[in-house]
Amino acid sequence: MEQRAGERLAERVRPDGGVVLLTVECQQGVVGRESALPELAAVARSSGALRNVARLVAAAHEADVQVVHAVAERRPDGRGANSNARLFRAAARLPVQQHSGSTAVRIAEPIEVAEEDLVVRRLHGLSPLAGTDVDPLLRNLGCRTLIVTGVSANVAVPNAVFDAVNLGYTVVVPGDAIAGVPADYTPAMIRHTLALVATITTTDEILACWKAPRRSGSAARAADGARVSGTARTAGTVKVPGAAGGPGASGGGRPGNAGGVVSRD
Repeated sequence: MEQRAGERLAERVRPDGGVVLLTVECQQGVVGRESALPELAAVARSSGALRNVARLVAAAHEADVQVVHAVAERRPDGRGANSNARLFRAAARLPVQQHSGSTAVRIAEPIEVAEEDLVVRRLHGLSPLAGTDVDPLLRNLGCRTLIVTGVSANVAVPNAVFDAVNLGYTVVVPGDAIAGVPADYTPAMIRHTLALVATITTTDEILACWKAPRRSGSAARAADGARVSGTARTAGTVKVPGAAGGPGASGGGRPGNAGGVVSRD
């Protein structure tokens, strides 16, 4: 059972299989030393979540996995920012502001940003995906599986997971690479909510998948063909990822959600 679960995870996150790593609000003004939210920053660091995000980003760079950093910011004049919830109004009064161009919106250490990384900034809302460039960028990259990391498990991370699932992506969440407040809220959110819609794993398990020897192109194609064939026998019809207008095509369609609703099965 555990071996099959590991094989399924390896298939979903394999570097040549349309996987993208997303970091959510891992910026200095949120998880850095001078955070607007010191309690969240402290938990992100003490739990090891921020360090694990950095490990995943470094490994993604080595494995040629695309990294996307989602940053929340606001203009100094507040134009376009939300004010329709208590969270937004409270954030506008914090001593540290996530102003565009300030150090607060730079990616926090120890995460290293590579030249090939994409940084997507949003001026409104709660979600890294809704109303931002993240979704079209993922489609153009041929993304099928999105690994979601960062903060917070209270708001932005579940928003990212739900939106990604609604858009048709398969979502993987390394539970030790997200954080929220209080500290014991994160495992409860993972167990009772995120596990219902995403594959829950760990940083080490993903790193092991990326370090494993890659299958040859012919072996990968043969395995993919066998999987499609088996699906066709049971489901009748199959959409092949990457086909014109189909899942994974940058010109349209929806990314495949292979595996549907899963946890650590």
